[in-house]
Amino acid sequence: MKYFHRTSVAPDEVLVRATTFFGARLTPAEEQPRRRRFAGTIGQVSVTVQAEGGHYTLVTVETNQVGESELDKLAKRFLTVVHTMAEPAHRPIGAY
Repeated sequence: MKYFHRTSVAPDEVLVRATTFFGARLTPAEEQPRRRRFAGTIGQVSVTVQAEGGHYTLVTVETNQVGESELDKLAKRFLTVVHTMAEPAHRPIGAY
């Protein structure tokens, strides 16, 4: 599955948070300037960031699992964390 989120958070900050978030649950498998990949028994997830127009960052989170798997729920939760980084008043709700 592939998920997207556009944010005002800087790309480097998103990658640091991805390393913290996924690194606590999965093993780092790849580290590039704008991409991180993590793997574990539940599957693989990659986080890619791309500057858009100088004002926004496009965050793409892709897993090798089907929707509603444990890993996909983690991917969606991560995007909620990124949203909260940009808007601290955002209240994360949901079953993921």
